[in-house]
Amino acid sequence: DSYEVGNGVEQDKAKAYAFYEKAAMQGHVQGRHNLGHIEAEKGNPDRAVRHWLISAKMGDTFAVEKIKNMFMIGFATKEQYAEAL
Repeated sequence: DSYEVGNGVEQDKAKAYAFYEKAAMQGHVQGRHNLGHIEAEKGNPDRAVRHWLISAKMGDTFAVEKIKNMFMIGFATKEQYAEAL
């Protein structure tokens, strides 16, 4: 989270994304969840939901809640929400 928020280092969202992506590819649940968060901030709800679906399948209960919220506002399908459960 350091590069994303500038905690102890200069804020660098691109570098944060690259580190989260590397962590996610190695199976790190929080890295995958954070990719979803960044994609949602960038206005890419479809990509955000895909990242959260992966982290939800890995046991991330916060991702399930994110997908539920996306379903409630029309950015995730009923099937995606069911898949996250």
